[in-house]
Amino acid sequence: MPASIDPDRMQDFLHAYPLIAYTFIIAFSTAITLLAIPSILHVARERHLYDDLGSFRKHHDHGIPRLGGIAIFVSFTITSLLFGFADKSLPTNYILGACIILFAMGMKDDLTGVNSSTKFLLQFIVGAILVVLGNIRISSLYGIFGVYDLPYIVSVVLSILIITLIVNAFNLIDGIDGLASTTAIIANCTFGGLFIYMHQYQLALVSLSLVGAVAGFLKYNLSPAKIFMGDTGSLLLGLISAVMALKFIELNKLTGVNTEVLYTAPALALAILIGPIFDTLRVFTLRIAAGQSPFSADRNHMHHRLLTLGFTHIQTTLILAGFNIIAIAIVFIFGNIGNSALIMLIFLFSMLFNWFITFLIRSKARESLSLRNLFV
Repeated sequence: MPASIDPDRMQDFLHAYPLIAYTFIIAFSTAITLLAIPSILHVARERHLYDDLGSFRKHHDHGIPRLGGIAIFVSFTITSLLFGFADKSLPTNYILGACIILFAMGMKDDLTGVNSSTKFLLQFIVGAILVVLGNIRISSLYGIFGVYDLPYIVSVVLSILIITLIVNAFNLIDGIDGLASTTAIIANCTFGGLFIYMHQYQLALVSLSLVGAVAGFLKYNLSPAKIFMGDTGSLLLGLISAVMALKFIELNKLTGVNTEVLYTAPALALAILIGPIFDTLRVFTLRIAAGQSPFSADRNHMHHRLLTLGFTHIQTTLILAGFNIIAIAIVFIFGNIGNSALIMLIFLFSMLFNWFITFLIRSKARESLSLRNLFV
């Protein structure tokens, strides 16, 4: 029976040859997705497993399979298991268990539909598995609003809420070709690079495995899209991104043991995921203010608003990707002002960006570039 991979040797190799090792991991994961999707497309055509064209939010006039998330899940799981190694910093068993639960729910939703209460119940269970059993949680707010260490119960509840928010946020931005995929690639490339800097090689491996899996899918998802990732894919992207965010924040907490510390970790994690987070908080707030359920469907997401201005799916995706990258850059540029100020600056930038889009929409509707369009 062959001996298992020595974790120390694996870490030494990743440390000594990071460019070669992680490039290979991304390429391997990408290749699996590229090999899997043609077979998924064939099965979808044979079984007529197409997207629901009846929804008023759809932007396509022909049936497109929603099973791309299967390829992403398979590629990510195979790559993580083959090249991962035992590391107490990452409870792989709980993460993969949580992924499988969301995969099963997403698959059912993509094929026959799942009601919202069932979705949130399973998301809560997944969050509890990761936070309580896997101990993937934040235990400090780094002095944000004067709060440092969190009581255990507060830490657990807050961490589960963060996981639920990010999972749903990725699900909600998956409304146009390439947006959720591009957002996940930017986020997990950034997390991957930060984890390499922090010598957290297992976490970097997980992030970059997902990057490769999504990159292979993106080839088939750019306009004109041949396949969608569906809930099977978007829920997985949100879950892994949430786990990476929580681990990044927690590992940078000053303990006297860790050697590479980024004191702006909470603000940086927010900036990395600001696209889906801001969009979700914004639409939820508007729906509640209008007396509607925050989970009711509409066409008021950021990507819908940019499409209204006449941008294509690719152009909209690139604009929102640029917004995300600028938010990340803001943290690195103004890192010395502290987490509280940085978080307020990130949200201010996001609101100004949204305000500018509102100005353009009003100007287009009135066929006039007037300053009054900024306010009414």
